[in-house]
Amino acid sequence: MLTLKVEGMTCGHCAQTVTKAVEALPAVERALVDLTAGEVTVEGSAEESAVRKAIEDAGYDVKDAA
Repeated sequence: MLTLKVEGMTCGHCAQTVTKAVEALPAVERALVDLTAGEVTVEGSAEESAVRKAIEDAGYDVKDAA
């Protein structure tokens, strides 16, 4: 499991956008966004770099792993 800090998520739509972007990766089983904490937890075997890129491509900033 991988947990990353994501900046810029402010609403349910943001959380949905990040969830969809991460879950589109082939090695991701599930992505859980905690909007209050500003984190996304990823279940599966995706590479951290691929997850970071998917989130950044969706328009959000990824910070150091939580």
